[in-house]
Formats: sequence, C-alpha cells, structure tokens
Amino acid sequence: MATFRKRNNRWQVQVRSRQHGSVSKSFHKKADAQAWAVEQERLMQIGSWHKDVHSNTSITDLLKKYQLEVTPQKKEHKREIARLDRLIRDPIANLLLNECSPTDAAQFRDRRLSDGNRATEYDLVLLRHAWNIANKEWGWRLGDNPFSVIRFPRPSPARERRLHPHEYRMIKEESRLRVWYLWPMICLAIETGMRKSELLALLWSNVHIERNYLVIPSSKNGKSRTVPLTKEAISVLGKINPRSDSIFPVPHNALRLSWDRLMQKLDIKNLKFHDLRHEAISRYFEKGLSVPEVALISGHKTVSQLFRYVHVKIPERM
Repeated sequence: MATFRKRNNRWQVQVRSRQHGSVSKSFHKKADAQAWAVEQERLMQIGSWHKDVHSNTSITDLLKKYQLEVTPQKKEHKREIARLDRLIRDPIANLLLNECSPTDAAQFRDRRLSDGNRATEYDLVLLRHAWNIANKEWGWRLGDNPFSVIRFPRPSPARERRLHPHEYRMIKEESRLRVWYLWPMICLAIETGMRKSELLALLWSNVHIERNYLVIPSSKNGKSRTVPLTKEAISVLGKINPRSDSIFPVPHNALRLSWDRLMQKLDIKNLKFHDLRHEAISRYFEKGLSVPEVALISGHKTVSQLFRYVHVKIPERM
C-alpha cells in the first residue's frame, strides 16, 4: 500500500508490504511519485522486488567512497581529491541518493555555470561516474542515473589569447626578481608547450641537454612523448641549481599564486599560465612545423584538439 504526503515542495511516497517491509522516495511531481509507487507494488507482487540498503545513503557518502576507492587509481588524483572535497561541501551532497532527481542535477548544473562551462562539466562527469560505479561495481541499487539524462554545458570557445612582445619582456624582467622557479617555468612553458602539471612533475633524469630534448614519461593522454629543447630552454635549465630529483619541487598552489601575483603586479589582463602552451604551439606552426610534428610534441591525439590551441599570426607569414 502506498501513502503520499507533500513536504518541503516534494512529494514523499512510502510503499509498505508485510513481506518486504517499506521503501520510500521523494519526487518533485505527484504523478512521478504515483508511477514509482505502482512499479514498486508490481515488483513486490511478482517477487522481483529487492530492498535497496543504500536508498538512504547521501551523495556525500557516495563521493567519499569514490574518493577513497576510485580516485587514487587516477593519474591526476590530487586534483580530483580537491574537486571532490569541494563537491562534498556543495548543497547537492546533502541529498539522499533516492531523492536525487534529474531536476536536482539540472539545478546543480545551472548553479555551477557561474564558475564556467568547463568546471561545471568536470563536476557533472565526476557525479555521473560515481553513480555508475556504485550501480555497476558496488552493487548499490540506485536506479537511473540523474546525471546521465540532463544536458551538459557546451564546451567553452577556444581561447585566442596570445602573448604580446611587450608582455613577454615585462614578464621576463619582473619574474626574474621573484621566486627562483617562476621565470624558468614560464620560459619552459613558452619554449616547449608543456602543461603546468608536466613541468611540476619533470625530473632531471627526463632531461637530455646534450641531445637537445626531454622526455615526458606519462602525459595527459597516458603516453610518453619527446619534446625538443630550444637554445633558450637549454640556457634556462642550465642555470637551475638542482634541489632534488624534481626540477621544480614546488606545490601546484604556490605556482598559481606566484603567477597571479605577477599578473597583478604587471597589470596584465586575461592571461593564464595555460595560455603559454597556446603560445608555444602557435609558434611551432609559425616556424613551419607540420601538423603531425606539432601533435607529436604537444601530445594531442586529434587535429581538432590541437587546433583549439593554434592562433597563428597570419600577417606575419605573408
């Protein structure tokens, strides 16, 4: 037998059975609650109903288990741990799994869009994957995944920010007066097109100055790649005093803060550290390298991905 009541703008339905006990769930619409109750009663009558022991588990519990068991197996697990910590603090994490609907997922998406399409997409992918893992591998009977049926935000337009010559001169001069690692990392980003995470993970054993190249053992796409070293890159590396096996034993947040302070000091607007990778890849094409050559250096798997980074100054080549 099913009972219904409205509470906090939601319809709560409870289905009771002497044999199976009771099960409850909340919906935004009474019609959805009624349809769900009919289906539960049908399953009980034909003997196919199974009580979901995780129905009263929260999204917080789901994310914490995912963070403990799944995230450590990923390459960039530290970043994902931080993202999951932020998600756990979000109001959506307070919802019970049996209460979370596509409407809740869509409202979360719309609220997160203020931080950008890409950040929103990352969060939605994490929530969707955690739900799927619980359903398929942990034996949690969660039903349909609400994060699988909503629209994901469109990808943000490719950035077109190039580093202007006067900005380069200002950055080079000022960064040399700051923490020891700042200019070397900026220079290598521009000269090699390496990602910030790749620079921070770079070891001295990866560098072969005598042969003018370095090796990235494992990049974002999961494969290693070889990056040629320019004279400027070799010069900068040669001036670094080794402090450990790592060339840049620096926390990710320290580099972020150093970059932000540098941009503020120089009053340079809308230039991100990752834009230096765009700059490097564009320069490769301006030097006459082919698409396959640049893709091998940059580590892009597809031409479409690569071309999001290319903003060649056409007039300079005419």
